[in-house]
Amino acid sequence: MNLLLDTHILLWWLDDNKALARPMREAIANAENVVFVSAVNVWEIVIKRALGKLEVPKTFRDTLAREPFAHLPVTVDHAFRVGQLPAHHRDPFDRLLIAQAMEEGLTLVTDARDIRRYEVRVFGRRGPK
Repeated sequence: MNLLLDTHILLWWLDDNKALARPMREAIANAENVVFVSAVNVWEIVIKRALGKLEVPKTFRDTLAREPFAHLPVTVDHAFRVGQLPAHHRDPFDRLLIAQAMEEGLTLVTDARDIRRYEVRVFGRRGPK
């Protein structure tokens, strides 16, 4: 399975946070799955850190680099896909991650319920849906 991590899932994984449900943790750890981290995740984290809304260690970049994740850049096709999404909510980071997952055929690993309103494959607390 090809997975794209939502930003909060990435942070929970890196922090070994107990909020990360076992099925999600097992899917991310499974070497048979390709796990993607998007430039969108990093963008969201550094913006929220700069605004004082999120505390992230100064070693975040090095910590992320040690993970065996594939990196997903933002493309023009991803941006156009965002424009085709219904306006279920306004979070620009979520909308771009949804568009990337749709455009690349990835399953979005997330705990955010409002994302399920979109026609995107989601891997939630109980597994894929």
